[in-house]
Amino acid sequence: MADIDKDYKVCKRCIIDTTVPGHNFDENGICGYCRLHEKLDKRYPIDAAGEKILDNVLSQVRQSGKNQRFDCVVGISGGRDSVYTLYLAKEKWGLKPLAVHFNDGFGNPIAGENMKKATQKLGVELITITSDWRESKDLRIAYLKASTPDIGTPTDIGIANALYSVAAKENIKYILIGQSFRTEGIAPLEWNYLDGIYLRSVHKEFGQVKLRPWKPLDPGFNLGIMQMLYYLIVKGIKTIPVLYYCDYKRDEAGKLISRELDWTYPGAHYWDDLYQSLMTHIMRKKFNIDRRIYNYSALVRSGQMSREEALKR
Repeated sequence: MADIDKDYKVCKRCIIDTTVPGHNFDENGICGYCRLHEKLDKRYPIDAAGEKILDNVLSQVRQSGKNQRFDCVVGISGGRDSVYTLYLAKEKWGLKPLAVHFNDGFGNPIAGENMKKATQKLGVELITITSDWRESKDLRIAYLKASTPDIGTPTDIGIANALYSVAAKENIKYILIGQSFRTEGIAPLEWNYLDGIYLRSVHKEFGQVKLRPWKPLDPGFNLGIMQMLYYLIVKGIKTIPVLYYCDYKRDEAGKLISRELDWTYPGAHYWDDLYQSLMTHIMRKKFNIDRRIYNYSALVRSGQMSREEALKR
């Protein structure tokens, strides 16, 4: 135990520690994730240059849907990030969004009400793609049997497929996602490996229910290289992380959508999906993985939380 304590380190800037793969502390005690954050800051600026880039992207979105009902798909879960993104798309940027939600059977009722109120108040159509419960349940059990830390992979694949399939069906060329490295952080691949081939290999080893074959408009949980080529190349669909170009302050965004859309905090970050509570428990107890480390570290780097407060939490 003495050796473990001696080798344990925490980044001097954020709270990434030696439990996080790829921490790679430099001679100044700064972790590799801080350096990566700096590179992303330059690539996705939030100053006048970033505003110009975003304006150009949004112009392309508007042009693509000029004679259509919708010009973009916005993935929505009922959480703060996605609801705020939908608000920006409709109210600030004047887009014609189609809200798409993936239901895998574990939705938080509070998040469900958030989606209903937000889309109604904004006058946005909401499409919910519901997974085949037999497949969804079997994949969950398969990942638990596989004993890997990335047990949320089926939901992540399902969300991606829901967005792509609806965009393909409606001939929409742009998907807007409400994620930001400045607030959510950067997850190590060892903790969150999102890959359709990997999912099928886990299912082949531990699953019992046969997965439906892929169809462009009904992809189920199939998302490999060929499927991605179809959506990206054949259909020309592009995914835009719009919050990367925004000075996104989580607390301010929460207050705004609470006031304008009657949004209610689901209880914790990621708890728009109640399966996250089981995931959190398993990851902490079984794999010594605490996602708050990279979540809070991102907030520290972006000046939305002090390092002292992050360590205290």
